[in-house]
Amino acid sequence: MDRHKLYINGEWIDTNDQLDVWNKYTQETFAQVAKASEKEVDAAIEAATHAYKKRAMSPYERFEILKRVSELLKENQEDMAKVITMEAGKPIKQALTELERAAQTFELAAEEAKRIHGEGVPVEAAPGSENRMAFTIKVPVGVVGAISPFNFPVNLVAHKIAPAIAAGNAVVLKPASKTPISALKLAGLFEEAGLPKGFLNVVVGSGSTVGNQMMKDKRINLYTFTGSAEVGLKLKQNTGLNKLVLELGNNSPVIIDKEADLDAAAENVAAKGYAFAGQVCISVQRLYVHESVREDFQDKFIQAIEKLNVGDPNDPNTDVGPMISEEEAERAEEWVEEAKAAGAQVIHGGNREAALFHPTVLTNVKPDMKVVCEEIFAPVVSIIPFSDLSSCIEEVNESPYGLQGGIFTQNIDTAFYAAKNVEVGGLMVNDSSQYRVDLMPYGGVKDSGWGKEGPKYTIEDMTEERLIVLNLNQ
Repeated sequence: MDRHKLYINGEWIDTNDQLDVWNKYTQETFAQVAKASEKEVDAAIEAATHAYKKRAMSPYERFEILKRVSELLKENQEDMAKVITMEAGKPIKQALTELERAAQTFELAAEEAKRIHGEGVPVEAAPGSENRMAFTIKVPVGVVGAISPFNFPVNLVAHKIAPAIAAGNAVVLKPASKTPISALKLAGLFEEAGLPKGFLNVVVGSGSTVGNQMMKDKRINLYTFTGSAEVGLKLKQNTGLNKLVLELGNNSPVIIDKEADLDAAAENVAAKGYAFAGQVCISVQRLYVHESVREDFQDKFIQAIEKLNVGDPNDPNTDVGPMISEEEAERAEEWVEEAKAAGAQVIHGGNREAALFHPTVLTNVKPDMKVVCEEIFAPVVSIIPFSDLSSCIEEVNESPYGLQGGIFTQNIDTAFYAAKNVEVGGLMVNDSSQYRVDLMPYGGVKDSGWGKEGPKYTIEDMTEERLIVLNLNQ
């Protein structure tokens, strides 16, 4: 059985404790990872602090390293995809897509490393300052503490460490305990690309130990976290005045207008609502369908779902694989059963085989049901009819979340009305809420987060603006 070590200060470190990593489809242990104690976490933060203070990288050096990591990801795509499929249960074709995107994320960050700049400030326009000149520069924040989730074990790690390194920071990364191997392999690619020691450190362990220690350490200058709103709030409350980038929960709404292309909408939502078993922050969860087209859309939607292949994620034809654990699949099943007991109807799916939860569609749901008002993070979509768009949007906005949403319509006025009134960080027109490319600003409002991902936008958070004023003699 493979055993993977931690990566601290450019060295591979073993420990006396270990974490078993399960194959999410077979439910068997396939690898072990060294588990960090307080000693290793402290060493990782100290290594990052020393690297940042003692060994600054030039923008071009950062560019070269990040560009090389992008190239290495492409060269190792097949092997890395197999790791993602085993430890995350992600269908192999979706794992390959994730790696293509991650390579783009690193390439984007590499380019942005050469574009970081300040601006001139016309202080000479102020009376009495005629002999002065001013400009700003962008400087790194220092040490970035990154905590990543299980659902995109390479690309969401990339969205944290790539802009951090592009900006000149050092990083301490805690990957998700369920999917740590991808991050450790990524650290190996950074080592191969020539990243100086200490600029990337990977420590594996539970949030209650590794995460809490990172949260309390004053040497960390910025925290970037993707996960639940509850943990995000705890991080915000316990990190003082440190900067934060938080990408948190969501229960994505998509509106099917009476003037929508129903065939295109049904195919799109079926594909995007159930990809990676619904375990995506922007998966479609609440599907608001105009009552005049509800029956027609519902039939087309179920026909599209029936085309999805459910099963072994190693099969290149599989669209929906297992959830991250059997416990999570059981939780989703309990939420569906709870909704049924309160009057909801299951019109498709609803069945579970161990960690496999089949694509499920609910109707006759109520706003206070967990499947509607909370983030289910499972392959479950609830259809909610509406007759008036403004009332529908009011109901959409009752959610405490606001990451992304979507609307399908052929009416430009309707599209713009939704764009102006739906309370989300991003609204997709004639696409589902799950549309994302890695160069765009990505982040939510309300309980869905704070700050933006996308290398260009994250670099803004991961740098400080410093003003320089020159007092000239003439």
